[in-house]
Amino acid sequence: MPLKSTPGRVNSLLARLSKADREHILRVGEEVDLEFGKPISESYEPIQYAYFPTTSYISLITPKGAAESLEVGLVGSEGVFGITVLLGIDASPLRGLVQGAGKALRVQVDKFRRAASARRTFGRVAHAYLYVLIAQIAQTAACGRYHSLEARLGRWLLMTHDRAGEDTFRITHEFLAQMLGVRRAGVTEAAGLLQKRKLIQYRHGVVRILNRKAIEALSCPCYEAFNQLYVQYLGKQFQSGAKAR
Repeated sequence: MPLKSTPGRVNSLLARLSKADREHILRVGEEVDLEFGKPISESYEPIQYAYFPTTSYISLITPKGAAESLEVGLVGSEGVFGITVLLGIDASPLRGLVQGAGKALRVQVDKFRRAASARRTFGRVAHAYLYVLIAQIAQTAACGRYHSLEARLGRWLLMTHDRAGEDTFRITHEFLAQMLGVRRAGVTEAAGLLQKRKLIQYRHGVVRILNRKAIEALSCPCYEAFNQLYVQYLGKQFQSGAKAR
């Protein structure tokens, strides 16, 4: 069915397209509901669909190998999941896991590729986002190596807040530990410090942002670096999160 935009929430990539290209993508796609914690694509298996989130967001997770899996990217209403199929390879080493439940526009891979090839603004925007996403993945890898857990937690909270579009969102201890590549005890300690400083409230698997500006101050510079890259190549700041005090 055609995408029915939630008031105030649109996919930023679709908004950047010409009217004709946007209407074409909406016509060939279908609106779907994505469920929290459910995979939409497994590592090294063929990608069947590209997803343009509107109110949902999707984690890109490395497969388990020599180490535990780790989140290396996050796709919300600023982007599209499955963009790597434009490289001509159907599978990805990364797993797509729904981190935030909500709606998305789903487009079959063949239709997605044809649109990127035949439609000028869609092709330009899609390839620009592919570059930005690759840079985000590289930045996240460096972040995990060089920045403190508290600073990385701040970055993750800001990125999730932007994509959730509201001050409260779900996250389990186990999921958050996987996102940050640490043990659950480390997450408990870091989140506890932020709670004591009244930056967040975290209980029963739900986070509430209380002081965004303070979180921005403690976050590592990777958050701002990604935003600047997005502006440079896609022309507009992405920040849809509610502005908590």
